[in-house]
Amino acid sequence: MPVARLSGKRLADFSHRLAVAGQAGVDVRRTWQREADNATGRLREQLQSIADAVKAGGSLADAVNRTDDTFPMLWRDMLGIGETTGQLPEVLHRLSDYYKFQHELGRTFLGLIAWPMIQLGAAIMIIGLLILVLGMIGGEVDPLGWGLTGVRGVIIYFGIVATILSVIAAGVVAVRRGALWFAPMQRFVTSLYGIGTAVQKICLARVAWALHLMLNVEMDLRQLVPSAIRASGNAFYTQHTDRMVADIAAGRSMYETFLRTHAYPPMFLDALQVAEESGQISESMSRLATAYEQEARDALVTLATIASFAVWLSVVAIIVFMIFRLFYFYLNAINDAANF
Repeated sequence: MPVARLSGKRLADFSHRLAVAGQAGVDVRRTWQREADNATGRLREQLQSIADAVKAGGSLADAVNRTDDTFPMLWRDMLGIGETTGQLPEVLHRLSDYYKFQHELGRTFLGLIAWPMIQLGAAIMIIGLLILVLGMIGGEVDPLGWGLTGVRGVIIYFGIVATILSVIAAGVVAVRRGALWFAPMQRFVTSLYGIGTAVQKICLARVAWALHLMLNVEMDLRQLVPSAIRASGNAFYTQHTDRMVADIAAGRSMYETFLRTHAYPPMFLDALQVAEESGQISESMSRLATAYEQEARDALVTLATIASFAVWLSVVAIIVFMIFRLFYFYLNAINDAANF
């Protein structure tokens, strides 16, 4: 049975409800039972298992960690910290803000590329229609030169399109779940000029937010650093985790630890250095996170612009290809008729 996953707006709303209930003094057992009662399907089963574990006197963090990947790793890490330190409502409020921000970024991106995607979809449908109609009119004539004609050709064509879409969807899921096989491609894209710079800004906004969240509670830096780096969701940064933990264990400062990876820009490192020296690291990370939020939005516009242009270029290429294929088809048909 597939794992129920909470993400984006649902996770932000879920965190907000838990935070409000905690601040109001509502018993945690009652809170989680209410969430389980209001859920459906596989998610209801998983929330009910958490509610049952809490009623039995177990740890909330342990119960949540047993629900597979329903909740992101950062959310689970922070829940455990909040439970341990007695600051669970405050931590949940910050998590709600964080995932609301992530959801807004995703919605902005989808809004920017929606029209080009509609155009691409229309071009794909028109090709399918041409294969069907021209194949039916011309019998076995293949005006597109793809060996696809009539009903059978349309079925094969849309089968190919569905396969390509499935591969793209698998890549998106791999990114969201941090699949190891996708890591080399992720590191390569992040290191590219232009696209990579935009991706880095989005990831740095996540890391800064995570540091701000975690530095507000008592937490061992050897646990804090990996959790904050995981928030980036990008192998370009997580590949340095083991070395960073070793540096922290050896007594190096956070500034030195991040500097030695050669993966973080001067703006990030300077803010971290000043924060450590002034003893106001949480406040500085809050300001840095706010600054990177705007940069992340700008970077997202850049990525969406690039993606829109790529999709538009694909549409133009399809149209040009169709024009030339049909031109040569009818030109050959006219020549054949003249020679006959």
